[in-house]
Amino acid sequence: MNAPFPSEKTLATNAPLRLLIAAPRGFCAGVDRAIDIVERALEIYGAPVYVRHEIVHNKYVVDNLKAKGAVFVESVDQVPDGVPVIFSAHGVPKSVPAKASARGLEWLDATCPLVSKVHRQAERQIADGRHILFIGHAGHPEVIGTFGQVPEGNMTLIETVEDVATIAVPEDRELAYLSQTTLSVDDTQAIIAAIEARFPQVVAPKQEDICYATSNRQAAVKQIAPKCELVLVIGSPKSSNSLRLVEVAERSGSVGRMIQRASEIEPAWFDGLTSVGLTAGASAPEELVNEVIARIGELRDVTAEQVVTAQETITFKLPRQLAR
Repeated sequence: MNAPFPSEKTLATNAPLRLLIAAPRGFCAGVDRAIDIVERALEIYGAPVYVRHEIVHNKYVVDNLKAKGAVFVESVDQVPDGVPVIFSAHGVPKSVPAKASARGLEWLDATCPLVSKVHRQAERQIADGRHILFIGHAGHPEVIGTFGQVPEGNMTLIETVEDVATIAVPEDRELAYLSQTTLSVDDTQAIIAAIEARFPQVVAPKQEDICYATSNRQAAVKQIAPKCELVLVIGSPKSSNSLRLVEVAERSGSVGRMIQRASEIEPAWFDGLTSVGLTAGASAPEELVNEVIARIGELRDVTAEQVVTAQETITFKLPRQLAR
């Protein structure tokens, strides 16, 4: 009599796998608010509702909103007359709502309030006559949106410590620095140290620009990664905060892998492993975390443990058009 064909779990190994699940993980208050804005707009106005750029960088979220009637475009020029348009959580240059208003379009701003705070800081620094050194990643929507808050030529982008030594700045103006909200905490601190060493009189923001959710998720990964041989990060390759989580895992001595869905998991990744970490970027919903946990459980006998490093209770109000 032939023996039954072995399952994937048997093929991988019968040894138990310790799964450390980071908390906080997944959606932050800004992402919750942005998705809520699109869903409530669909309820109030009916489909279609147009969204300039992906509301957040997550294909699963975007596809779900598309199925409900959201249409995603890259320019206000692609929005037909007579329908509302929503601006993504990453923020937009001032020229975008100005163009929408000029066309008579009703628009809703889903910019994360913590990004909007950076925008207001930029305006104040320019009003006070300072030139801004902005720490961020070229081409990221948040960086484009922040640069678009002030007249051209008033901000200089800094991506690395090496950039600090080579940038040219106006000699007749005071300097201030600001940063993108989704950067590596450690990298940003190193860049700030280099800025302050070269420009001792530079004006710092009153509060750190990197948002609480980015900092908390990185801190959680730092807690679990040294205990894990592999850390899976659920997120999009477009997501700055998710990419940073992979980097944090690797700097903490583990192997970091980004996945968007459980279907991307390769059984061979777990061969010989005894401990794996799991987290999710700020734009990844908990459904995807549960999906990944279930898939790992199909491959290995798992002992799961949640590692909590912070509690998050922050919420943000909706725009007044939707709150009434």
